[in-house]
Amino acid sequence: MAYIEFRNVHKSFGNNEVLKGINLSIDEGEFVTLLGPSGCGKSTLLRCFSGLETVTEGEIYLDGTNITDFTPKQRKIGMVFQQYSLFPNMTVHQNVAFGLQMQKKDKHFITEKVKDVLHTVGLSDKLDQYPRQLSGGQQQRVALARAIIMEPKVLLLDEPLSAIDALLRRNLQVEIRKIQQNLKMTTIFVTHDQEEAMVMSDTIHLFNVGQIEQSGSPADIYTHPQTKFAANFIGHYNILSNPDLKKLCGLSSDCDFVAIRPEAVLISPEPLNDAVHFQGKITGVMLRGTTISYTIDCDGIELRADTLFETNRQRNMGEMLQLQILKEDILHLH
Repeated sequence: MAYIEFRNVHKSFGNNEVLKGINLSIDEGEFVTLLGPSGCGKSTLLRCFSGLETVTEGEIYLDGTNITDFTPKQRKIGMVFQQYSLFPNMTVHQNVAFGLQMQKKDKHFITEKVKDVLHTVGLSDKLDQYPRQLSGGQQQRVALARAIIMEPKVLLLDEPLSAIDALLRRNLQVEIRKIQQNLKMTTIFVTHDQEEAMVMSDTIHLFNVGQIEQSGSPADIYTHPQTKFAANFIGHYNILSNPDLKKLCGLSSDCDFVAIRPEAVLISPEPLNDAVHFQGKITGVMLRGTTISYTIDCDGIELRADTLFETNRQRNMGEMLQLQILKEDILHLH
């Protein structure tokens, strides 16, 4: 039996069925991300696991125990939300120590434990500061420390980084992942940001309207999307209908749609073996950090092609290009 199991979990709010029979297993020590657009059910599943919501139907198991009807306190789960919810009149030490104090733990034990946890999250020098004296990222790490000091069986993170600026967010992604790996703590993370999911996860479960659309490692989901929704959400794929594929390069598919990654559209006059070849005109150019994204019109079919940014090899609007795609990079969607 897996460490965590969701068995045919349904959740309805009135006539609105938010979760539609979720079956999901999570191994101990795994970092799992529930990914999907707003309203797809990922946060609802997290709240059902924590006990903040009751399931309409189905069962939830943790470490072999059916916890479906347990109270939140009985489940021994730590949770960090988008809102830090720190006590403004308490220092960092007092905020982190609060849960242990409620359990009437020994004062010396609490002091040493708080020091250890704050060292883990890189805030040893902020012990006596108040939340108002901390940056957003530091406040988020205090909230994380407050959760992990209780040694929960599972750590739940509900979009904890969505209110933080981009650079700090990227740094915290790495820090949280490192902390989780060092502690070997089973973690369920909720986000709508596919890049964030790719960076942090062992396994991603992609949600769509209350169901799991696809599950797998970040690499598997990115390179082998199984459905049109997965290809659109995960990798900004070029999605072509079967007639458009045939018009573009003469190939046909047994599926209604195919997906092609932007980086698989190769701008090269040198033909490759086992590739299809065609022409296109640049109609859009966008710099995306280290990547240039070209929008290309191929006889009425629009493709996106991504290449590494090189100053001396930039293409211009209106330029005609020789293009090719390896046949193995044309993915057939169910």
